Amino acid sequence: MKKGDFIWTLIMIAMIGFIAAPATNKIFMEFTGEHPYVSGFIKFSILATMGELLAVRIMRKDWSSLPKGIPYRALVWGMLGMLIVLAFEIYGSGVISAQEKGLLPQGGKIVYAFLVSALLNTTFAPMLMGTHKITDTYIDLVYKNPGERPTLAVIAETIDWKGFLSFVIMKTLPLFWIPAHTITFLLPPEYKVLFAASLSLALGLILAFAKSRPVIKS
Repeated sequence: MKKGDFIWTLIMIAMIGFIAAPATNKIFMEFTGEHPYVSGFIKFSILATMGELLAVRIMRKDWSSLPKGIPYRALVWGMLGMLIVLAFEIYGSGVISAQEKGLLPQGGKIVYAFLVSALLNTTFAPMLMGTHKITDTYIDLVYKNPGERPTLAVIAETIDWKGFLSFVIMKTLPLFWIPAHTITFLLPPEYKVLFAASLSLALGLILAFAKSRPVIKS
């Protein structure tokens, strides 16, 4: 095992151990309940960044070509994590309200969980992933051209939007995220937090793999 593999694995084991151990699990749950935004920032900044790093390791077979600006990428993930915390509450409560008013069908927990997941992933998720794509590309361009600050036009021209739409939006949302978040909203609150955190690792992997895909030509 390479040094980078060992460090990555050690960090993941430490996090899993902290969450799973009875003594520290209580601390984790209480902190999450009392400080949802802060805990969301921490979980997503660490786990989604870890997912991106793992994707680079898998694709390039080593740790020598890690992306530049990892602290800034982690900061972006943390801010997106705070948005996700808020979105989970808004969509979860919103579906219940809509069901009570007859605007959405009722049918038990599975129907509820599916509706939340479907609405979340067809409205909020594309915006979230598009925002990440823009910020990620901005960081790449800043490090590629030191001293320059890329404009929004340059960023838009750099991004492979066709690949983003065909893979991230049209494939991962219906085939992975809607089923995955249906499971998320079936879980009790305490386990929902843990599962959502683990999905942020998958999110980092998926977006990093999408970034590595060949550009789709017209």
